[in-house]
Amino acid sequence: MRQISPAQLAQRLSDPQQPAPLLLDVREPWELEICRIEGSVAMPMGSVPARFSELDRNRETVVICHHGGRSAQVCMFLERQGFSRVINLAGGVAGWAAQVDPRMAQY
Repeated sequence: MRQISPAQLAQRLSDPQQPAPLLLDVREPWELEICRIEGSVAMPMGSVPARFSELDRNRETVVICHHGGRSAQVCMFLERQGFSRVINLAGGVAGWAAQVDPRMAQY
């Protein structure tokens, strides 16, 4: 499974020369109310098996959760469904807050 650090993702998102990946946030709705990375799409982990057909298999997708564990599981699931361009955000939104956006609310 591929991984990307929060700092690498921030750099990638700030590069207008590169197509932006889909940011797929698999946290629960109450978690999204606390904080989220701008531009991310919400799809709670429990809904992914029923909803993964909504995703573009050919688009690079960075999967996000709180610390990186749930998103890693979703990455593995999506890979088993034939997605080849999924990347886990190492450290999740907690890592994003620590490395990229210290103003982000944490929980």
